[in-house]
Amino acid sequence: MSNAAKRDYYEVLGLQKGASADEIKKAFRLKARQYHPDQNKAADAEANFKEINEAYQVLSDDDKRALYDRYGHAAVGGAGGGGGDPFGGFGGGDIFSTIFDAFVGQQGRQAGGGAQRGIRGNDLRYHLQIEFEEAVFGVEKEISFKRLEECMTCGGTGAEPGHDPVKCPKCNGTGEVRVRAPLFNMLTVMACDECNGTGKKISVPCHDCRGQGRKAAQRTLSVKIPAGVDEGSQIKLRSEGEGGARGGQPGDLYVTLDIKPHKLFQREGNDIVLELSLNIAQATLGTELEVPTVDGDEPLTVPAGTQHGAMFRIKGKGVPFLRGNGRGDEIVVTRIAVPTKLNDRQRQLMEELSTEFGGSVEGHEGGFFGKLRNAFGL
Repeated sequence: MSNAAKRDYYEVLGLQKGASADEIKKAFRLKARQYHPDQNKAADAEANFKEINEAYQVLSDDDKRALYDRYGHAAVGGAGGGGGDPFGGFGGGDIFSTIFDAFVGQQGRQAGGGAQRGIRGNDLRYHLQIEFEEAVFGVEKEISFKRLEECMTCGGTGAEPGHDPVKCPKCNGTGEVRVRAPLFNMLTVMACDECNGTGKKISVPCHDCRGQGRKAAQRTLSVKIPAGVDEGSQIKLRSEGEGGARGGQPGDLYVTLDIKPHKLFQREGNDIVLELSLNIAQATLGTELEVPTVDGDEPLTVPAGTQHGAMFRIKGKGVPFLRGNGRGDEIVVTRIAVPTKLNDRQRQLMEELSTEFGGSVEGHEGGFFGKLRNAFGL
């Protein structure tokens, strides 16, 4: 094709002239997947694929791109040829890696060693909700879920018993095919799309699993949850995911924990926080109380003159350390409750107390009660 007849390289990749290097690479991979001869069976697919590679070879090289932007196709010799260098100055490893990643993928790389022995099963995730105390002390839970397991009828082969799989005619049982890249005259090894890299074709599919080699089944198992787990913690159960295909290894099961909120306690790391409501008399005069912990009630001494937001620490009544010995603490935070309604006797006592303090009662907001609220930050 003459230079005059060539399409603009930016047009070939669907880009504007000021496109970034990342945009060029992304566009190349998208277009190359679209027109690769193995994926696209149209008559002009190979020609389009070659044109896309040619455009990328020039636009991804800063020097060649600069020449092309200034002088057009004539400046880069059509395909950006670089003398004796078969890769036009790109470096064989880089450009081959790009095309290899775009069209072969991980499955194709695995197929390079011959027919695949099996395909690993998918990992599964199970969300398990537990109580606050169960997260603190640990628990054993039974869970039930559906997964794909090896078909017992065909032993995972996918073939009806008595009808063994036959050699794949496309790859001749190797599990791989070789495709020659037109631009580099280089062979690319890919997994055979006819047999999915197994090298075998099923002539009579298993009636139970319909040739899949796996079927859905209910699985019930017991999960041990250690003491000290937190929201979002994951427990990995090896080989409890979906079964592998064609004798492949099973996947894993990830149990993700959701912890129900507690009506009294909140968790801060390995400490447990409890908000303790005190009335004015208790905070002023001090008191002895029994406060709840995850281990049961514990005595707490509240000294006279305790302020709103004061904190008291009860050692060793928090959450166990997940990796190591010991536990966190329980932190008791005081909340002073100012009364909003008083009977006549209570109001009389408050007025007497206000007089003793040298104040005046001017109503709940502006006088004594307002000062109390301000004093306690309420």
